[in-house]
Amino acid sequence: MEVCACDVCTLHVCIRFHTQITVYDQENFQGKRLEFTSACQNIMESGVDNIRSLKVECGALLFKDPSDPLVLSTFSSVRVVDSWTGYEHSSFCGQQFVLERGEYPHWESWSGSNAYHIERMMSFRPICSANHKESKMVLFEGENFMGRQWEINDDYPSLQAMGWSNNEIGSMQIQGGAWVCYQFPGYRGYQYIMECDRHGGEYKHYREWGSHAQSFQVQSLRRIQQ
Repeated sequence: MEVCACDVCTLHVCIRFHTQITVYDQENFQGKRLEFTSACQNIMESGVDNIRSLKVECGALLFKDPSDPLVLSTFSSVRVVDSWTGYEHSSFCGQQFVLERGEYPHWESWSGSNAYHIERMMSFRPICSANHKESKMVLFEGENFMGRQWEINDDYPSLQAMGWSNNEIGSMQIQGGAWVCYQFPGYRGYQYIMECDRHGGEYKHYREWGSHAQSFQVQSLRRIQQ
């Protein structure tokens, strides 16, 4: 059954957006295949012991009033982009992996060849707040929003190269969009997904970044694709 994220109606046109993730229990899109349009807390409850490849796609169904001459009859569908967060363990715990629109034939496709060797993904959920145009976050040198601060709205493969004083961030305020922060420069190492609609957009301490976070170390970050 299709689950829709939002509806937009104008000029007798209704565009209903939906996002979908298709997972496979073997690499290269082989084996058992399952489709989801909402969060999955434990993939084993669907009869799969692990996710070894996946596809993320998003589309839109367009409905129009055929009696309205202002609506173009050739306008049959549009496509939008949405993203998901994958987790190493069930119940959205463990290492996080940002899953943007595209195909992931094996574990290195989502964890990166320079990341830690984790071949397990057991749960996932959609990211609803990704928005490139409105992405904005404030970095703080100390925890609880103390010390030097820096407002950013762009991608940074190396925070130190752009003027941040050290390799740690004490706290963050996500004022718009969704971001993925990385432990090392060049978008490598642990991934931390930060969203404006979770925790009220406030991350006061690294313990709020995720169950796998063990330090304040963040050296690169980027906006999650819309």
